[in-house]
Amino acid sequence: MGAAFGRGVQDHGAIATGKHFPGHGDTGVDSHLELPVIEASRQRMDSVELRPFQAAIDAGMGAMMTAHITVPAVNGGNGDAATLSPAVLTGLLRGEMAFKGLVFTDAMDMRAVAGRLGAGEASVRAVEAGADVILMPPSVPGALKAILDAVCEGRIPEERIDDAVLRLLEAKESLGLHEERTVDLTEIPRRVGTPAHTQVADEIAEKSLVLLRNGNNLLPLLGTSTARVLSVNYRRTSDVLAGRYFNRRLRQTYPRLATVDVDPSSLSQLSDEVLARARRSALVVVSTYVTAVSYSGSVALPEEVSEFVQALGDLGIPHMVISFGNPYLITEFPEVQAYLLAWSGAEASQRAAARAILGELEIQGRTPTRIPGFAEIGDGIRLPRKEALTGG
Repeated sequence: MGAAFGRGVQDHGAIATGKHFPGHGDTGVDSHLELPVIEASRQRMDSVELRPFQAAIDAGMGAMMTAHITVPAVNGGNGDAATLSPAVLTGLLRGEMAFKGLVFTDAMDMRAVAGRLGAGEASVRAVEAGADVILMPPSVPGALKAILDAVCEGRIPEERIDDAVLRLLEAKESLGLHEERTVDLTEIPRRVGTPAHTQVADEIAEKSLVLLRNGNNLLPLLGTSTARVLSVNYRRTSDVLAGRYFNRRLRQTYPRLATVDVDPSSLSQLSDEVLARARRSALVVVSTYVTAVSYSGSVALPEEVSEFVQALGDLGIPHMVISFGNPYLITEFPEVQAYLLAWSGAEASQRAAARAILGELEIQGRTPTRIPGFAEIGDGIRLPRKEALTGG
């Protein structure tokens, strides 16, 4: 899947980037906060962590991004982050795996590197290790000065800089940027968001829906126009589109739809008053627009949201949760009546989720990820369209 995605990106004029090398999946701490250690053996690395990267390289992926992790099986146990390790970036990636493309660092303001070295020193170490592009140093002028000083002092050979610059120039040339660097803004409406694009987006959104729980056969909804339905949306403060398209479609079926929008600054809204409104409702739909939040060290919901969902179950109120992002949230409310994965808060995903719970679409997706205690890879409840259920 990664190779196919990379081909799609690069066939249409961009550079695909594999990340985070040499494999960030098996970590127990957040590298935004501290440096994770991957204790896997080299044999395990070759068969698990490195395998998709080698497949990406063989498929022609144009760039790689480093991981702020330390891998004793590769760096000899010296404690260096992969981003700062010549053994990882030059010996392994460039040498053994024969990668010829661009190497980007992960964000250099993350504590796994920024908290251990000065910002300038970390940038110098990354260049020495084999990185071509220093991403998001805390101070760009500071990083530039540190690298220039290291070259002038002979610490970084000029050839190391020349190699990186040549790769960058070749990448730009391959995209035709030496001939045309700017985008004609008047062409954007004709090239972006076209009906053909929307059709593909809708198809992807519809086929990716995964139903993991459907207690008492709550879905598909009856769609009784006089029913009182309450839609509660939890979102980031800046996510002003969360719930807009979902609620718009629900309101076409339920004219009396009531909505409550909650963000981290307004959690007090999930009070007794909202529960009282829920008691008067035939159905409560809780939509969560939650992803992994950088620097927070957590992907969980606030307690107020989890407790609200749990209270709905305790009160016997028909309810469901739709996750427009993080699929693991069911662990926060294990007794939820119905649980649907929609994966993204994009307009297409909101429309698809609304149509699916109303029975207008078949739900056929299978989860690609394991949710310990709740789902294995490949799980998913198939739910035919309402017409198919009724024979109409």
